[in-house]
Amino acid sequence: MKLKIYQIDAFATQVFQGNPAAVCPLNAWLDDEVLQKIAEENNLSETAFFVQSGDEIQLRWFTPAEEVDLCGHATLACAHVLYEHLAYSKPQIIFQTRSGKLVVTKEYSGFSMDFPATAPVEIKANIPSALLDGLGDMKPQKIMAAFDYIIVLNNEDEVKRLSPDFSKWLNIDLRGVIVTAAGKDAAFVSRCFFPKLRVNEDPVTGSAHCELTPYWAAVLQKNTLSARQVSSRSGFIDCELNKDRVMLTGHAVDYMIGEISI
Repeated sequence: MKLKIYQIDAFATQVFQGNPAAVCPLNAWLDDEVLQKIAEENNLSETAFFVQSGDEIQLRWFTPAEEVDLCGHATLACAHVLYEHLAYSKPQIIFQTRSGKLVVTKEYSGFSMDFPATAPVEIKANIPSALLDGLGDMKPQKIMAAFDYIIVLNNEDEVKRLSPDFSKWLNIDLRGVIVTAAGKDAAFVSRCFFPKLRVNEDPVTGSAHCELTPYWAAVLQKNTLSARQVSSRSGFIDCELNKDRVMLTGHAVDYMIGEISI
């Protein structure tokens, strides 16, 4: 069996920036075990698979370790592949996913993704000791939880300087750990860590901004925000909060087009 595979740098305007994702269009679903093995072989933070059925497209995301409920950068990569390589011509793409219906619109400013917002809740008691231990000598300003732990640090420099002890975060109960602070050239900055998914640091994480946008919109008292993930690759995301939805907008570029032999 031969499968087409695309490797796309998402939330980037040139290669070697943003977050790389693999995209595999399928005619029909393969066994989950095969999908997981492909994702493990790719060894990227996410491999996306989609099957087109009429006007809607079924979309799934796999890390090297397991399937996940939501992934922003790989959704962006899929939209790029559909529009740029597979002659998709409608103004919007409707993806059906484990997180419900996701709509992506191609715009001059990039691909705009309509995702569910998840407002984090501050936690002051029963904070897992492993979560704090992983921070080393960093002193958090605030700790919150949504589907990830979100740790607010004092400034952008602390976010950049953080060197986590990933072994401490291997067994936390939520998906991962996000650190964030107000930004210098963006409204806010962040870094995202998912060691239990075998992704110690994810370069640019769309889904994390479904949690970060509601928080920073409340703090900064505005619903349209520029965000920068300050990993070594870095990437920018334009974020807009609209009630219980978050619009995330970014660009994507080709890195590689190939073929999988199974």
